[in-house]
Amino acid sequence: MSDRVYKLSEIVGTSTESIEKAIEAALDRASDSIRNLRWFEVVTTRGYVHPERGLYYQVTLKIGFQLED
Repeated sequence: MSDRVYKLSEIVGTSTESIEKAIEAALDRASDSIRNLRWFEVVTTRGYVHPERGLYYQVTLKIGFQLED
């Protein structure tokens, strides 16, 4: 078994529906351009209350992906 090396990156996902949807949006988009995505950590959660349009959820994630050999 070879040693593995991972890279960390920080991304932000948003949603008008929920925190979970914001996480899913961030991971879906990241997986379009990042291979070997292995894990994520929720770093911060924020919300914005728009007077006429309701709530906006924002989630900052640290994602880890394995570097290729």
